[in-house]
Amino acid sequence: MEVNYWALGLAFGLPLILTPYIGKLAARLGAVDRPAARKVHKNAVPRWGGLAIFAGFVASLLFFFWQSGLFSETWLQAGAGSGAFPVNEVLGLLGGGLVILTVGVIDDWRGLSPWLKLFGQLSAAAVLVACGVTVDFITNPLGGMINLGVFSIPVTIAWVVGITNALNLVDGLDGLAAGIAAIASGTVAVVAYGQGATAVAFCALLLVAAILGFLPYNFHPARIFMGDTGSLFLGFTLSSLAILGLTKSATAFALVLPILVLGVPIFDTVFAIIRRIARRQHIFEADRDHLHHRLLDLGLSHRQTVLVNYGVSLVLGGSAVLLTRLTTAQGLVVLLLLCTVGLFAASRFGLLVISRPSRAGGASKSAASRIK
Repeated sequence: MEVNYWALGLAFGLPLILTPYIGKLAARLGAVDRPAARKVHKNAVPRWGGLAIFAGFVASLLFFFWQSGLFSETWLQAGAGSGAFPVNEVLGLLGGGLVILTVGVIDDWRGLSPWLKLFGQLSAAAVLVACGVTVDFITNPLGGMINLGVFSIPVTIAWVVGITNALNLVDGLDGLAAGIAAIASGTVAVVAYGQGATAVAFCALLLVAAILGFLPYNFHPARIFMGDTGSLFLGFTLSSLAILGLTKSATAFALVLPILVLGVPIFDTVFAIIRRIARRQHIFEADRDHLHHRLLDLGLSHRQTVLVNYGVSLVLGGSAVLLTRLTTAQGLVVLLLLCTVGLFAASRFGLLVISRPSRAGGASKSAASRIK
């Protein structure tokens, strides 16, 4: 499938043009992020930047399908083996994305309880599943496949909701979540293309372009935040593209690839849950011990902290690409090395420290408004 540069240009250009206007609208309507104990910005910043990313991605996606003739009868019957994916899966991606975007818009504007946000995430995942996007099997690196059968639906929903929340959780510094999402989406594009899922690969590239069109306004010092509008939408879309492009392969490390691609938000979330359970905190209760907080405490600047997170994401993404080109034995060695380095780094930066009290500074309030 040929690259459609007009679609890429639209994906990049639309957020670049729309973001300032969306920021003015958010400020006028009161959808702003105000300074608080756990936040590093000092002034109120407009939210809803995710609307620009959504507009760029969806508009370019529809343009790409229209230009490529992918809405034809032939394409409607096509499967992943032809490099495309059926229209019902596209509808699941767009329909679920619209549901999760709505949840984010309302939360950024009026605020939602964690349970209402969770209900919205489950609803978006249910739309995706209803349209046929599921994790049907997992591979065993030592050989063979495990067919999930009736468990494919709960596994898919758990994956989508988990990744959606994970990306939302790392959205704590200017440009952090957006940049990590762009790197993860680029990695999905490379791996999916190598496995023959070319339509999924190009969709992931469109998402990269849409994020890059927004990022100049979001990098430190940010003029606008993408808010939950953006982080929830990006988490949902990335988890969906990972299912479509990475888990359908019968390669030995198909299960590991999406975990590595989204490694920074996944592992940061896992460590946060372990900390909070060990401290006997509610898992929705915020703390100030995420990777970006710890790097700031070590003396790194705002930009340096973000760039370090970008670097870790690139290493994990590169490892995912590498695994697709290695034998099973070689891949296991790489995974063992990554696990060893990851646990050492987590210990070194205090991500698993549980003996000291949380430094959330008003965590109980934030627990009622944001899952962070």
